[in-house]
Amino acid sequence: MDIQLHRFLPLTTSEGPGKRACIWVQGCPIHCKGCGVPWTWNPKLGTRTNVEEVWEQIEESKQKHDIEGITFLGGEPFEQAEALSIIAERAQLSGLSVMAFSGYYREQLEELNKPGWEKLLANTDIFLDGPFEIDHPDHIRPWIGSTNQGIHFLTDRYKELENELKDYPDRLEIYLKEDGTIEANGMVPTHVWNKILKGL
Repeated sequence: MDIQLHRFLPLTTSEGPGKRACIWVQGCPIHCKGCGVPWTWNPKLGTRTNVEEVWEQIEESKQKHDIEGITFLGGEPFEQAEALSIIAERAQLSGLSVMAFSGYYREQLEELNKPGWEKLLANTDIFLDGPFEIDHPDHIRPWIGSTNQGIHFLTDRYKELENELKDYPDRLEIYLKEDGTIEANGMVPTHVWNKILKGL
């Protein structure tokens, strides 16, 4: 089975607790106003990648970087829930935690009933749901962008964080690649980006 992949990041500390590998899928029909990654919307872009190839990259990250989990971002991960559920199940069996984002609310996922959504949720430790609402920014909780979005602890693995989210900082990671391009990762408010870019 294949995934329409936007990007694989072997190590991050911005997209969930601890050191994690991160999988961005390509394709999202929700199109939130003010989305930070609108280039992930078009499902015809990205790279068609086999689940086995992605899993090999995760295992390499585990050996090389001692990651504790993986995070699914997008795009919209639940548009590709069937393929991601295979990876999530393997991750749990190998001792890795799973964190999954969705622009859909859980109730919408139940109504849409897309293939694999239940299995993906069943193998997820932290589930973040709801569309980004540009007029309702969340400056308190980490990882998410607006106050309507939920952070659900579906297992006991990170339960201790549930009441400590306000003390968990957002992080920004900036990568300077060998070809001179710059990539950034993390949930950062627009005014912070403006300050960073003003001096460039």
